[in-house]
Amino acid sequence: MIYDIRMSITLNYQYSAGNSRHLLRVQPRAIAGRQRVIAQMTEIAPPPDSRQDQVDFFGNATQAISHRDPHDAMTIRLASRVELLAPAPMLDISPDLPRLRQQWAGLTDLGPDSPLHFLGPSPRLRPNPEIAAFALGAVRPGSTALAHVIALGEALAHGMTFDPTATTVDTDPAEAFALRRGICQDFTHIMILGLRSLGIPAGYASGYLRTLPEGQDRLEGADAMHAWVRAWCGTAQGWVEYDPTNATLVATDHILVGHGRDYADVSPLVGHLRLSGEQTSTQAVDVTLAGP
Repeated sequence: MIYDIRMSITLNYQYSAGNSRHLLRVQPRAIAGRQRVIAQMTEIAPPPDSRQDQVDFFGNATQAISHRDPHDAMTIRLASRVELLAPAPMLDISPDLPRLRQQWAGLTDLGPDSPLHFLGPSPRLRPNPEIAAFALGAVRPGSTALAHVIALGEALAHGMTFDPTATTVDTDPAEAFALRRGICQDFTHIMILGLRSLGIPAGYASGYLRTLPEGQDRLEGADAMHAWVRAWCGTAQGWVEYDPTNATLVATDHILVGHGRDYADVSPLVGHLRLSGEQTSTQAVDVTLAGP
């Protein structure tokens, strides 16, 4: 599948802002055997005084930009063409939870993909007893790690309602879980906490979602950047990606931008600036099929 992606983020300031510095994470990343970036371009208006393209610890593409002069708005536009390769059929070769814990407990690698980074608290996530109890009740004792991932994802998809008005980007996952409503970020954070409570390493994936899958209903969250879960299911199975908002394993409808421990590691835009008054932001995403 070849996709054309158009994304824009616009920040409007009540009064002119200056001396701004921002870090962007919006460009799809190249992944051998899964995702090939054919072409892409990121435009920023007004043009920044400086821009540095880098790769962070987890391998995500970033752009560090700065503006010295006052400006009333900033717009970021991405145009990208990406080819997604069909994944191999999913076979469950993951261990049960006791053996999974033995496997990650014996690891010493602390590289970017090490499951050891994805077990404990992270910048936006702290253990929650209510979410842990929900996770324990959603899975079948003795099942494999992959079966636990799917069972918890399905339980969240059926037990929560996608509601873009219920929460914001700063909502704590415990609050969203109490409401049983939220956006893809909330579904993802709650599932990560549930999996970690079971001893399954889990992290956050961010990217773009195909707007209208062929022959299927429109996927929730397709008009903005999307989030889903990465779970480590053992040395043989490796990392598996699951979208709890849409109750599906990730295949060829999800284009990855980046991954980390939680939203703080992969937020599309973070920064600071000198500003008085309010700031508003809008985001638009369109993902269309360009070719087979």
